[in-house]
Amino acid sequence: MTTATTLTHLLNSAIHSIKTVIPTGVEIEKPALYHASSIRSSLSVLIGMTGQIHGQLVIAGTNDLFAQISQLMYGMMLEGEMLESFTCELGNMIAGQLATHASSQQMMMDITPPTLLVGEANVKGFQKAIVVPVNIVEKGTLNMIVTLHHE
Repeated sequence: MTTATTLTHLLNSAIHSIKTVIPTGVEIEKPALYHASSIRSSLSVLIGMTGQIHGQLVIAGTNDLFAQISQLMYGMMLEGEMLESFTCELGNMIAGQLATHASSQQMMMDITPPTLLVGEANVKGFQKAIVVPVNIVEKGTLNMIVTLHHE
């Protein structure tokens, strides 16, 4: 499978998974190549992809946006350590759905435990990356970044 084909399948799986996990009001904006070497957001979660696919899924947003998503999903706005835990679990749910959907496309992969990123973080070593802005209606925009790494 070519890099472009793999990235397309991963992207489609990522879009499918975020629509599955976040129950309402999700609008997917136009994907674009991601050229930056750092992620600038107040709160992000990073999940590694291993197996047949080597890469990362990063979901970047703000504390307020993740709190509003927690309210959408659980009926209450979380803060502090509970918000950080929720952010990691949200990333885990999205990555788990991504891996499940990708397996239906003959792409076998596992995911790593989530890593919480607070503030700016450098991300290096990827071959290709795509960012997909995900608008949570009337709440804000998450940036979902899918990377493929050199094997």
